[in-house]
Amino acid sequence: MLQGRIERSSVDEPVVGQEEAAAQPHLVVVPDVGSRSFYQRAVKPLLDRFGGVIFSLLTLPILMVVVPLIWWKLGRPAIFKQKRIGLHGREFTVYKLRTMRPDRRRNVVAWDGEERRVNHKSPDDPRHTPLGRFLRKWSLDELPQFWNVALGDMSLVGPRPELPHLVAKYEPWQHRRHAVKPGITGLWQVSERGDVPMHEATDIDVEYVDTVSFGVDLRVLLLTIPAAMGSNKGH
Repeated sequence: MLQGRIERSSVDEPVVGQEEAAAQPHLVVVPDVGSRSFYQRAVKPLLDRFGGVIFSLLTLPILMVVVPLIWWKLGRPAIFKQKRIGLHGREFTVYKLRTMRPDRRRNVVAWDGEERRVNHKSPDDPRHTPLGRFLRKWSLDELPQFWNVALGDMSLVGPRPELPHLVAKYEPWQHRRHAVKPGITGLWQVSERGDVPMHEATDIDVEYVDTVSFGVDLRVLLLTIPAAMGSNKGH
């Protein structure tokens, strides 16, 4: 069985034991993945920060068009903020463009079922507006996450960040995916199993953690371009 450690949401707080982790849902087991390569330690963080800033600037003209459309169709704010689980199991705020109807919680657009709870990006979700479905189809709703990359919370390539309540149900081995920063795209999105709910495909994320390199990241980035064109993959 994988050996692990428990970490808090703050890097300055001490490591704690299993019993305390069980009593505090925001603490998770982070399996030890051993020593990291020079690429992981030094090159990848620099590429992420640089790429996050560059892509944030390149996509700014798109956001300047899309954000007013969201204001017009859905009202303010245009940016949706949500807690996700990142590196070492720490919570962070992820940014996305709003795609859902503003009256979804109190009107006829209520939607329930197993798919709602495990699949964040169903193409049949009636809570999404036509504009929202368009943004999701072309992955435009994910553009603000380049800010997350520039801020250091995410990577260009890595496991997609999952919702806290789903991470709370993980088996210990699944937390191995939190040994690296979450990414805007990853091996899961470009694999043949990209349509499988993310929590059912954590073995793909573990495979990435075990094989991360410049070559793997470059391959994932190149494969993401066709995968994102009209795709509903990714969360």
